[in-house]
Amino acid sequence: MPGNQINKTEKFLLDVQKPSRYTGGEVGEIIKDKSRIDVRFAFCFPDIYDVGMSHLGMKILYALTNQRENYWCERVFAPWTDMEEIMRREHILLYALESGDPVKEFDFVGFTLQYEMSYTNILNMLDLADIPIRQKDRGEQLAPLVIAGGPCACNPEPLADFFDLFILGEGEEVNLELMDLYKIMKDAGATRSEFLRQASQIEGIYVPSLYEVSYHADGTVKEIHALDNAPATVRKRVIRDLDACYYPDQIVIPFLEPIHDRISVEVLRGCIRGCRFCQAGFLYRPFREKSAQTICQQGTALCENTGYDELSLSSLSTSDHSQIEQILEQLLQYTEEAHVNLSLPSLRIDNFSESVLEKITRVRKSGLTFAPEAGTQRLRDVINKNVTEAEVLRTCQIAFNGGYTTVKLYFMMGLPTETDEDIIGIAELAQKIVNLFYDMPDRAKGKLQVSISTATFVPKPFTPFEFEPQATKEEILRKQKILKKAIQSKKIKPSLHVSDVSQMEAVLARGDRRICNVLYDAWKSGCRMDSWEEFFDASRWYAAFEKNNLSPEFYANRTRSYDEIMPWSHLDYLISRKFLIRENQKAHQGIATPPCRESCSGCGANSCLVRACF
Repeated sequence: MPGNQINKTEKFLLDVQKPSRYTGGEVGEIIKDKSRIDVRFAFCFPDIYDVGMSHLGMKILYALTNQRENYWCERVFAPWTDMEEIMRREHILLYALESGDPVKEFDFVGFTLQYEMSYTNILNMLDLADIPIRQKDRGEQLAPLVIAGGPCACNPEPLADFFDLFILGEGEEVNLELMDLYKIMKDAGATRSEFLRQASQIEGIYVPSLYEVSYHADGTVKEIHALDNAPATVRKRVIRDLDACYYPDQIVIPFLEPIHDRISVEVLRGCIRGCRFCQAGFLYRPFREKSAQTICQQGTALCENTGYDELSLSSLSTSDHSQIEQILEQLLQYTEEAHVNLSLPSLRIDNFSESVLEKITRVRKSGLTFAPEAGTQRLRDVINKNVTEAEVLRTCQIAFNGGYTTVKLYFMMGLPTETDEDIIGIAELAQKIVNLFYDMPDRAKGKLQVSISTATFVPKPFTPFEFEPQATKEEILRKQKILKKAIQSKKIKPSLHVSDVSQMEAVLARGDRRICNVLYDAWKSGCRMDSWEEFFDASRWYAAFEKNNLSPEFYANRTRSYDEIMPWSHLDYLISRKFLIRENQKAHQGIATPPCRESCSGCGANSCLVRACF
């Protein structure tokens, strides 16, 4: 046996940045007696410790799995490049922080797929763990099983060659069902193939090796055929009652400051808005709320048990909770007395009120951030943002009256039907906010700052814009020049960024199984940490495409017809194809769809509930 790998790293810790990334031993970590464990699960985050320790899903599933006395979930993170160099030189295998045991000794090696540009890190971590990278090379030995879940699992095809199975949807129930099946079949001496065939019968489990994909001469998908009695369509899992769903009252306290150094309480899942560009807004449907009582109990317990001084109410749109005022009032009674800052990172412009502002500034005041996404009302209707210019200005006026002098606005470039007038509209909207500030009485001149940040639109699966082409890098650069020229005030600070990363993200988001070879060759050529600007090397990616006779433009910059079979067409995220087509057509007509709370648009997501969403 390779033994405890943490012991092997000790003499090298002073040679790396932030040694505590690699030691374990934090307050709140869960240590168990291996002799009493039946199933071991390595929860792998394909980025560094600082990023992964902020991830709410890891905290939930870590604590949930470890509630079972005979199951043990441990944490694994990608090493930074300095530690990777040492690990390869000294033959130190990738290990879990709790036990120090090599990942290859676990029953499950589970990755969370949060961002497409982390995919090369996954291959790199498997290699560091001495686990065969391709699924077909792992033989019939049952363990370790390499699995994945998370939002990017909605199109797992660019990773299909590397994983034994994927978990679609929400994992609180299905993860334990999968481990229960594993224990039974492990005790019975099952092979890998036997287990995968049985696992494919669990709702929410997708086994890519049980599906064959064929292609037309033009490169589009011709057919996706299920084998060995696997379901023709795999449906995602949904938690129906968030109040009854497990939520931890204790978390691991990191030694170093993570990206988001706070505790979070999830207040709702899903979104009522239907923004046509937003993948999360569709993937996490149907809309479900926790009760105010549950939210307050969970938030208070986490504060008391961890000592954190910041509590975040987490969701896609926290201010859409039907009891948001009641939640804030109850929590503030505790947080003010305990000197805990209450954070609402997902506020909506159209329901931002003086009452909400007063509540969130009673502990600490910071800048406000909003996302109009587009500069003109025409384009906001196209993307179904359901926010008017008047609402943007009203919200800023409330903020200014409350003493705010810093506002940050997020926009996208390259949206479907976008024109140069829409780009100029970004600058014009920012200028109207500046004018609003200085037209108000008793304003100290020179203090205001309006920051505008633009990102390149990336079309994603299971959205009405999955059919749309992505704008090229050259087109985005041209539009940035237009925006810079249109900005007239020094009070407006633009943050403009363009990179080949956006194209690769679009490729990996909408790619098919042929991308597996591109991904493998890109990794072999040295690609890793691609979400970090200093490491991304577009030339290596383009060389990998050329080697495999594939074009990134085919995946990123091509319009898809409504009758094209998508690489993910055999996966069911409860959003009907007819709905997506209908919404795409309405986008091109400039017709908005009202929020779900006002009128059901018939997306299909509430088919899994015993009642409608509202």
